[in-house]
Amino acid sequence: MIEITSTPMIIVAILGTVGVLLPVINIARKEHGSSLFYGIITLGALFASIGYVICQIIKNNVAPAAIFTEDILADDTFGSFFAIAMLIVSIFTTVGSLNYMRKKSHPAVYFSLILLSTIGMVLIAYSTDLVMLFVAWELMSIPTYVLAGFMKKDPSSNEAALKYFLFGALSSAIIIYGISIAYGLAGSTNIGDVIQTFATIDSEMLPLALLAIGMFVAGFGFKMGLVPFHMWLPDTYEGAPPTISALLAAGTKKAGFAAALRIIVMGSIALSLDWTFALGVIAVMTMTVGNIAAIMQKNLARILAYSSIGHAGYILIGLAIAPYTAIGIQGSLFHILNHAVMKGAAFIAVAGIVVTLASSHLDKIKGLGRSMPITSLGIVISLLALAGVPPLNGFWSKLILFGAALDAGAVAPWAPWLAIAGVLNSALSLAYYGWIIRKMYFEGETEKRVKEPVSVVAVMIFSIIFMVGIGVYPDPIIQFAETAVPNLAVTP
Repeated sequence: MIEITSTPMIIVAILGTVGVLLPVINIARKEHGSSLFYGIITLGALFASIGYVICQIIKNNVAPAAIFTEDILADDTFGSFFAIAMLIVSIFTTVGSLNYMRKKSHPAVYFSLILLSTIGMVLIAYSTDLVMLFVAWELMSIPTYVLAGFMKKDPSSNEAALKYFLFGALSSAIIIYGISIAYGLAGSTNIGDVIQTFATIDSEMLPLALLAIGMFVAGFGFKMGLVPFHMWLPDTYEGAPPTISALLAAGTKKAGFAAALRIIVMGSIALSLDWTFALGVIAVMTMTVGNIAAIMQKNLARILAYSSIGHAGYILIGLAIAPYTAIGIQGSLFHILNHAVMKGAAFIAVAGIVVTLASSHLDKIKGLGRSMPITSLGIVISLLALAGVPPLNGFWSKLILFGAALDAGAVAPWAPWLAIAGVLNSALSLAYYGWIIRKMYFEGETEKRVKEPVSVVAVMIFSIIFMVGIGVYPDPIIQFAETAVPNLAVTP
């Protein structure tokens, strides 16, 4: 059942209508039109959507976070939390694209695909049915396959799209396999029904239930960029248009975590607490591989790509300790919202550098602090926030995650090691973040100031205010994340 007046359906109506109309308007005008024209229309739809979600939260018209519901879409705080994060990323992507898409062909199709992908991301956040979840997953993924290869005359863009599509198709097949097993065991595709069935499953059927959860981990792990499902990610983020890399790194990755929280964590609680140890191992592997690989890169986009893998490991800490403390999930949600802004701002800055300097290689950003001061400041604040340097927002979400892992040590002796691994990896990340800052401010002496893209400057200003503001006063977001934590109790 779906209520037409529910938050997800209003968002679908707004974004879907505009997304379909943009190509129609393009055909009616008998010209490609300017990126500014279609971008402003797209921004109007995105701002209307995020404004509606925020108004519903302020009016308390959103239900508490729910897992066990008969509806296929839950109009709850959990979904609204992710919807806000992903709509912010889509706004960043659209604003950054105003300059990037200037003088490029087919802007109407480009912005339409962004809106359609955003619909899929939002529906994933609200989905409480496996079939609905898969439909939303494909609605999110298919437009991004096209967007990754949008610059079809660029070989690297074509390579990015091909790798992304192949791994994406594989992950979709794995998810479908997991859904079929879950349906066969539970006789229902409702996530709550499946979890309750898993909680009372016979020992003979337990291997199949574990296999279903394993399929979900693998399928969603692809989009989340977890090790060892991360192989596609660096090449795709480097070859895709940098604005689309922002959408992938800060947006679709969060949708993968929304699906994981709805299914994997709840399923692991219903089946066996020991399953969470495997998630802990994956978390340590993911953050370590991501940070070590990032040190060896020479391209800013690839560094940010591997950094994104590392942060997937930090977020996974909260999922691994979910059965032992709700604060873990709260920390994951807080870091998801923070990461959406931090990583989105960093990739939009890369888009500005590419537009202005036609390269994102580290050797080309020498003296960037003098030639593009606002963009450089945005990158510095983003990198320091990603590293967890106080008093920026990334410090608080990491503190909650690592503190929750330490608290869980009373029940799970291995949990404090997650906190130790997280702290060490955060320190390790300062090596390549500091390298980038050094290139921008302490190398190059002849660079003159150039005109920075206005749209990129706008994103940088908002991001700096957000990262510093939440770092100084994080209570509102922490409380919002607390209300968005689902009830983990499984009632057979």
